[in-house]
Amino acid sequence: MSDNANENIKLDANQALSHDDIRSFVAAESCLEGKTILVTGAGSGIGRTAALTYARYGATVLLLGRTSSKLEQVYDEIESMGGKQPAVLPMDLEFATYAEMQQLENLIDKEVGQLDGILHNAGLLGELTPLEMYDVDIFAKVMKVNCNATFMLTQALLPLLKDATNGSIVFTSSTVGTHPRAFWGAYAISKQAVEGMSDIFTQETRNTTNLRFNCINPGGTRTNMRAHAFPGENPMSLKTPEDIMAGYVYLMSDASINVRGQVVALQPKD
Repeated sequence: MSDNANENIKLDANQALSHDDIRSFVAAESCLEGKTILVTGAGSGIGRTAALTYARYGATVLLLGRTSSKLEQVYDEIESMGGKQPAVLPMDLEFATYAEMQQLENLIDKEVGQLDGILHNAGLLGELTPLEMYDVDIFAKVMKVNCNATFMLTQALLPLLKDATNGSIVFTSSTVGTHPRAFWGAYAISKQAVEGMSDIFTQETRNTTNLRFNCINPGGTRTNMRAHAFPGENPMSLKTPEDIMAGYVYLMSDASINVRGQVVALQPKD
């Protein structure tokens, strides 16, 4: 798909790409120019790659994560490639309170003045074990990071997102969220909840705002979480985070302004 084709999509608000086309979307070089996007879990894996990619396409990126040193490395990479100055926002979603998230909204409003999108990428795997044996403390921890904190942060940042011309909120789901699988425990349940959250937000905002809520299922990707879930798997058989960025860019760009309430699988099973 050419850049000209993508520009035509932007001009036609009634046109939305199929999921097949989303997976092969070719973005115009400046498709995120003027946008400010917050990425959670931005210090490593898919979050790091998404942050770098958004910056490469012109966005100002807000880097949220629990490890400052990793966020600072991403910050330096964005600066070294000539991207707009990012911001480092250390926050551990396992322990963050709603009041702290409201303070974050005030900080972004004061220091940046806008927020056009959130990529909810941060997540915990937890245990792969039968539910009857699942450690209840680990269960609560996974649900807090993957679901509760995702909801709290979205709600806290909604005032800024509503002010955006075309705000985009992208949640991260999983194949085991769409199709629950035995032994995936809290992770699968949290991803089911995230898909439901996206659906309900979509229904509640469709007729009153320009916001759009969607989920991405990245599929099997070469990350540390995948290695923990499948320790015997050859990582070289998997796509890298860079390989699947087309969908992440599309859902943040104005090409997707008519796409709401979707779960986009970036590596669908045949």
